[in-house]
Amino acid sequence: QVQLVESGGGLVQAGDSLRISCAASGRSFSNSAMGWFRQAPGKEREFVAAINESDEGTTYGLYADSVKGRFTISRDNAKNTVYLQLTRLNPEEAAVSYCATGQGLGTLRSGHVDYWGQGTQVTVSS
Repeated sequence: QVQLVESGGGLVQAGDSLRISCAASGRSFSNSAMGWFRQAPGKEREFVAAINESDEGTTYGLYADSVKGRFTISRDNAKNTVYLQLTRLNPEEAAVSYCATGQGLGTLRSGHVDYWGQGTQVTVSS
């Protein structure tokens, strides 16, 4: 059974940084794109970032315009884990962050997800 388990969420102040993690189990995701979405109260779930890796080991990242330059996605295939480093957070970014896997960067950005995690709450105080 495939499971994605997020961790690392919490309460931070505006301008602070946070790193959230997603550990996958059930099978290897080294050949899959992995990504992050977030959903703020009263809003639709939105794409944040995704990462993929070529057979040669080159990683490719894709970001939503709103987080480009502030968030960094990375992965550790040996640990079957993907990370999202969030910096310069603002209160409007308080949301539940969800980990997801998909067939590619573009398909993830389009919302075509194979598996979802249960989410981790990120709260940003002003």
